[in-house]
Amino acid sequence: MNKVLLGLSFLFSCLLFISFKGSNWNTDELTLASLRKIYSKPSRYWPKPNVDKGIAFQELAVVQPSPINLSNDSIKKVVELGKLLFFDTRLSGSNQISCATCHNPALHWADGKEVSIGNEQLPNIRNAPSLENVWIYNSFFWDGRAKSLIEQAKGPITAHNEMNQDLKLLPRKLSKIKGYDTHFIEAFGTSQITNQRIFESLATFQQTIVSQETNFDKFLNGDKAALTDQQLLGLHLFRTKARCMNCHNGAYFTDKEFHNIGLTEYGTKNEDLGLYNITKNTRDVGKFKTPGLRNVTKTGPWFHRGSVKNMDSLMVLYNMGMPEHEIKPGQENDPLLPKNDKLVRGIMLTIRERKALIAFLEALSSPPMDIAIEQLPK
Repeated sequence: MNKVLLGLSFLFSCLLFISFKGSNWNTDELTLASLRKIYSKPSRYWPKPNVDKGIAFQELAVVQPSPINLSNDSIKKVVELGKLLFFDTRLSGSNQISCATCHNPALHWADGKEVSIGNEQLPNIRNAPSLENVWIYNSFFWDGRAKSLIEQAKGPITAHNEMNQDLKLLPRKLSKIKGYDTHFIEAFGTSQITNQRIFESLATFQQTIVSQETNFDKFLNGDKAALTDQQLLGLHLFRTKARCMNCHNGAYFTDKEFHNIGLTEYGTKNEDLGLYNITKNTRDVGKFKTPGLRNVTKTGPWFHRGSVKNMDSLMVLYNMGMPEHEIKPGQENDPLLPKNDKLVRGIMLTIRERKALIAFLEALSSPPMDIAIEQLPK
């Protein structure tokens, strides 16, 4: 009897291994039940993710709270000032554009456009990323050119095709708005308005922008019915066959690194060499920061130029291994010739598997942050 049980146990283990590791992703009830049984356990008992050698991944985890302590009254006042400034169009040279113009809280702090439209209807060169959970990053913008949120705040305000504000004039301009006096006194102790105080307030406020709890978080916190069977299969694919964990891992589904995924458009009018423009290191040609995936299905169009309009198209691109630059005559030794990251390769998911993966990404969605916009100072 013990030998029979041992043999059946071994056979069952083999079937599970084939279901999880093989290319035949069956949808029968036993397979789905087995997936749910395994993923209902703490994540340390989950199947090992499919990541390349040398990748230091973090396991998927629940959303974390903001690092800003709003119970500290002095910090709270800086946040309140930052929120007012964030929604105030008078930070722009034309008095028509605010930070919220391109980072709308109702749109998960993005704007839903390929590229944002700024001063005098000029287009930006890149898609406006969501500001949700922006505090987790070590560098900012698609190319990482800002090393702090304070430094980041300066960029859009001064850019000619965004807010087009002369920083020499901004403090005096806001000083004429008497309603700001009390807010600066409460936040900084005096009514003096400086660019540094403006940037610090904006940066502190942005650190309070955190995505809300998702069905995936509920699943991790013990509600095992929070994910559908399709989403559960998508979770497993995300961690294994689809190889997503190489770049999208941890609580925010990002490695915070930079990768070339083949969208440089080298040699065209839309050419963008990404991180290389900042470092001038040829190894960085075409690299852009890995975005987090929380609310990803709500913040399209996607990629640094907003070039992909729907998730099905996005999945097809990843499924084929992303486009690679065709080497033209004379480019063989070009040091700036883009080379796709070695992590990017075809994954050959079936249509059903791609739909399951999209369903899982939808489980990373949450309601927009509920934020009250007070009357601006006069």
